[in-house]
Amino acid sequence: MNRQFAVLGLGSFGWSVALTLEKMGCDVLAVDDSFEKIQEISEQVSYAVKADVSDPEALQALGGRNLDGAVVAVSENFEASVMATMICKEMGIPKVLAKAKDTLQGTILKKVGADAVVYPEIEMGSRVAKNLVAREFTDWIELSDDYSLVEAAVPKSWVGKCLAELKVRERFDVNVVGIILNGEVDVTFDPQKPLPAEGILILIGANDVLEKFDAKGNK
Repeated sequence: MNRQFAVLGLGSFGWSVALTLEKMGCDVLAVDDSFEKIQEISEQVSYAVKADVSDPEALQALGGRNLDGAVVAVSENFEASVMATMICKEMGIPKVLAKAKDTLQGTILKKVGADAVVYPEIEMGSRVAKNLVAREFTDWIELSDDYSLVEAAVPKSWVGKCLAELKVRERFDVNVVGIILNGEVDVTFDPQKPLPAEGILILIGANDVLEKFDAKGNK
């Protein structure tokens, strides 16, 4: 079953997140109070619904029990963003990510239940979408349209083994370009040295390969 996300608000940020999630194989429910925006995106996402995201009855009518997450991307009305965030958490949506203009808004959104806050001036919508889907990764940074750099915890089955032995490039089509230990980045990590349990690997690969990458260490 595909992972399911709701994107509430179709400004440029919400639009980018919705389309990126859909392209990654997720089922996306796009919600906005603009009939024109809903019409425009309806053929590009799984579901598109015109509704007021700050109206509890309207949001609850959409259902949320089967959603893996929601992105509150309301652009103009911060009060609506706060209400939507609260409603999403009350509906039991496990991960609610909310957009904020500044740190004050971010603090408020976290206090009312947001699991994470993003600032579109800093983060691109497509990067946020990839981070939502790629549960195995702690970060995802696009290097180009086709390649990205990601960070992932050392898989349990890799602990104590060395990179040379694991043959990561041959088996997974990704390149290990460094490791993070105790907050320090090491790009000259010895490929013959056993991998530590507390390490964070820095990987580079094609986006379609990374999206399928199994960081548990299974091929």
